Amino acid sequence: MTIKTRFAPSPTGYLHLGGARTALFSWLHAKQNNGTFVLRIEDTDLERSTQESVDAILEGMQWLGLDYDEGPYYQTKRFDRYGEIIQQLLDQGDAYYCYCSREELDGLREQQMVNKEKPRYNGKCRENTEGREGMNRVIRFRNPDEGDVVFDDLVKGKITVANKELDDLIIARTDGSPTYNLTVVVDDMDMGITHVIRGDDHVNNTPRQINILKALSADLPYYAHLPMILGDDGARLSKRHGAVGVMQYRDDGFLPEALLNYLVRLGWSYGDQEIFTREQMIKLFDISKVNVSASAFNTEKLIWLNHQYIMNSEPELIARHLEWHMQQRGIDVPSQGPALIDIVKAQRERCKTLVEMANASIYFYQDFSEYDEKAAKKNFKQGTDKILQDLLDAFMAVTEWQGDILHDIVLQIAEKLELKLGKIAQPLRVAVCGTGMSPSIDVTLSLLGRDKTLRRLENAINYIKENKS
Repeated sequence: MTIKTRFAPSPTGYLHLGGARTALFSWLHAKQNNGTFVLRIEDTDLERSTQESVDAILEGMQWLGLDYDEGPYYQTKRFDRYGEIIQQLLDQGDAYYCYCSREELDGLREQQMVNKEKPRYNGKCRENTEGREGMNRVIRFRNPDEGDVVFDDLVKGKITVANKELDDLIIARTDGSPTYNLTVVVDDMDMGITHVIRGDDHVNNTPRQINILKALSADLPYYAHLPMILGDDGARLSKRHGAVGVMQYRDDGFLPEALLNYLVRLGWSYGDQEIFTREQMIKLFDISKVNVSASAFNTEKLIWLNHQYIMNSEPELIARHLEWHMQQRGIDVPSQGPALIDIVKAQRERCKTLVEMANASIYFYQDFSEYDEKAAKKNFKQGTDKILQDLLDAFMAVTEWQGDILHDIVLQIAEKLELKLGKIAQPLRVAVCGTGMSPSIDVTLSLLGRDKTLRRLENAINYIKENKS
C-alpha cells in the first residue's frame, strides 16, 4: 500500500500551532514511508473563509518547509463532484430530504433535554416528505439504526460507537451547498487518502464519516487523532497565550527548524533525545507512539531550543533568516555594513532569538544619535575623552584593519596609561556602539570597520568634552 496523508485546514484564520503540528505529523508519516503528502484547503465555509487566510496557510507551510506533493486542492472547486455524491446517496436511499423548520428542531431539542435525553434529530422526515416540495429543505444522511462503528485509532486505540448514538446528519444545506462531513469523505475517497491524521476534536465526526464511506463502498482510511496542545498555564492553547499563528514565531525571531523540532516533541518522544534534524525526524517518527494525553506548550523550552539551533546550525542558514529581520528594520546589509554570516558568528552565543540578534546588531549598520544612558554615565567619566583620543590617534595610524592588530593597540594603551583593560575597552565599546554590550572589542571593531570606528570615536570625544567640562 502506498501511504497517502493530507493536511486539510479551513482558511478561517492563520496557521496555528495545533494545525502546524498536525501538518508536520502527516508530512512525516508520508515521507517516512515514501508516500504522498497532500495539501487541501477546506474552504466551503464561504462566510468565514478568506483569501488572506489561504495566503497565511501557504506562507506558513512554506516557511516551515513542509512541502506537499499534491495540491493545494480547493473544495470550492469541487462542488459539482459533491453534488454527484449527494445525488448518489439519495438514489441509493442512504440520504433524504428534510423539511423540518428551525422552530421544529429547537422544540425537539428542548423537549429532549426536559426528558433528559441526548439531543439528536429524531428522523421525522425519513419517510414523511409528501406535499412539502416547495419548502426549504436540507439533505440528511440516513445513518444505520443498528450495530456499532468500530475503528482502531493509531493514537487512541480501539474506539466503538453505537449507531443509535448517531443522528442523521445534514450533508447539504438549504442552498444546496455541501457540509463538512460530506466534503471531507468525498475528498478522502477521491484522493486515495490512506491515513487521516488530525486533531482529536474530530473524533466525534469519525464514526459518521465512516458510515458515509461504507454507504459509498469506499475503502476506509486509518485514523490517528492527536491530543490538543495546552498553554503554559494548562488551559487549551488560545490567542490569550500570545503567539498562536505560525508566522508570529518568525516575527518573534524563531527559526522554522527550531519550531518544527519543538512541535515534533509535543506528544512524541524518542528516548531522551531533544534535538532532531529533519532527516532524523523522518527516520524516527512513529505515529503509533504519539501520547494519548494532551501536551503543554512551554515557551521557555522553545526559546532554549531556538538558541541551540542558533549556536549550532551553519552560519549561512542563520544569516538567511536574519536577513529578513534586518530588512524589517530598514537595513540594507550589503551597502551598510558587514556580512551577516560574520554577525551570526559574533552574536550567536549571546542571542537566543533572531530578534535579539537583529536588535543587538543595528549599530554595525546604522549610526546612533544617543548613547545608552546607564552605559554612558558609568563609562564616560571626566578625562575619558583623553583615553579615547589616544585610541583614536593609534587607530588612525593602522594600515591593516584587523582584529588582532586592534586588540594589541587597546592592550598597549591600557599598559601606557596603567589602567586595567576594562577601563579602556568598555569606554571604547560605548563610544563606537552606543551601548555597553557587544562582542569582544577586537571583533566589534573589526566588524564596524575603520571609517565607522574613527568617526564614532570623534563623536564620543566631543560628547564627553561638552558634557563633562
